Amino acid sequence: MQHETIKSGFFDLQGRTALITGSRRGIGLALAKALGDAGAAIILHDRNVARLEEAVLELRARGVTVDTIGFDALDGAAIDAAAARLAASGRQVDILVNNVGINVRRKLEEFTLPEWQLVLDTNLTSAFLVSKAFVPAMIERRAGKIINICSLMSELGRGTTGAYTASKGGLKMLTRAMCVEWASRNIQVNGIGPGYFRTEMTQALADDPDFSGWLARRTPAARWGEVHELGGAAVFLASGAADFVNGQVIYVDGGFTASM
Repeated sequence: MQHETIKSGFFDLQGRTALITGSRRGIGLALAKALGDAGAAIILHDRNVARLEEAVLELRARGVTVDTIGFDALDGAAIDAAAARLAASGRQVDILVNNVGINVRRKLEEFTLPEWQLVLDTNLTSAFLVSKAFVPAMIERRAGKIINICSLMSELGRGTTGAYTASKGGLKMLTRAMCVEWASRNIQVNGIGPGYFRTEMTQALADDPDFSGWLARRTPAARWGEVHELGGAAVFLASGAADFVNGQVIYVDGGFTASM
């Protein structure tokens, strides 16, 4: 029986390019840093590229090759045009991270339809539109990695997070649907499900002693996550080590989803 060994460069992303949507700050920027540190060239994204200047400087200070791209992640025509511009410049996206996301905290009966639609479009439809624009080139090359940023709310519900939960649950199932359609083209589509991490989006909750106390009691790790702790899962899923991992969501949540 032949035994395969782990190759020394299994997690090396040299020669690959990663596009991370919504990567100006927070989780998106942390994932850009992790993938860049592993050797990938990085394309940062924001609707307004001028806002990416600080993030670009941070990555370059780490020795990461970095570029930027701007488009509205809810505008299919704008996304298609951006993908065409990249292709025309001779650049290809080997790793796509769908990270754009928002949350509106509201009781379900108090949601307006525009609010509901904005959360679903931003968290779910954007991943469909961006993937749809970049996957044809992956299909042609018969190689690609797509990582959708899901959430522990892909599995669990909590008061005032109804639209967010619906969108992230949908993103989990979209991840599986993408796997079913594209795995035979040597494209791996997986998700990362962050638990509660300190970001600009969650700062108000982190500053609330009652909420932070509840979180410490509810989470087996008894603390908030720090965004750099998501990097290992991203590098794994983007690398050759995950070539037969497909349609999965890795929950990086300090044990939250494992605990009653």
